[in-house]
Amino acid sequence: MTSGKIQYAETHGAFILKFIGDVRLTLSSALDKKLESIIQQPDITSVVIDLTETQGIDSTSLGLLARLSIQSSARLGFVPTIHSTNEDINRILITMGFDQVFIIVHEVGDSRKPVILHDLPCSEENSDQEIMGKVITAHKTLMDMNERNRQEFQDLVQQLERDKTTG
Repeated sequence: MTSGKIQYAETHGAFILKFIGDVRLTLSSALDKKLESIIQQPDITSVVIDLTETQGIDSTSLGLLARLSIQSSARLGFVPTIHSTNEDINRILITMGFDQVFIIVHEVGDSRKPVILHDLPCSEENSDQEIMGKVITAHKTLMDMNERNRQEFQDLVQQLERDKTTG
C-alpha cells in the first residue's frame, strides 16, 4: 500500500479533502486540526471527502470524519459528501454506518472542475497523551453512531482510557 497523505482545497464555499493511499493514525493530528478549522468557517456551504484514491483508512480517521459530519449538520446545516469508488472502502463505510451521516457517491463523473489541492502537513508534534485523547474521542464518535460500532470499539476505548490514566 502507498503511504498515505491528505490533500485539501477550498473553493467557492466548498471544502475538499482528498485521502490518498493508506491513511493512518500518523495523519490524525493534522486532520483533526484541519477539520476543526472547517467547522469554524461559517461561509463553508459544502464539504466533499474524496476517497477515490484511498487504499486504506483506519478507524481513528473514520471517527474524525464522522465527527466532521455530525458537527457540519449541527453547526452549518449540511451533510458532507463522500466520493468513494473502492469497493473495500465502500464496504467499510456502510458497515460503520456512514450512510447515515454522509451522502455517499460511489461513482465519480468527469464533470468535476480541476482544483488545486495542497498537502496537509503531517509534521505536528503531539504528546502520546494528546494522540491517545484524539484516538479515544474518534472511537467514541464511532460508538455513538450505532450499536454495531459500540460493540466493535467498546473494549478498545476502555483499554485506551485505562492506559491513558496509568500512562
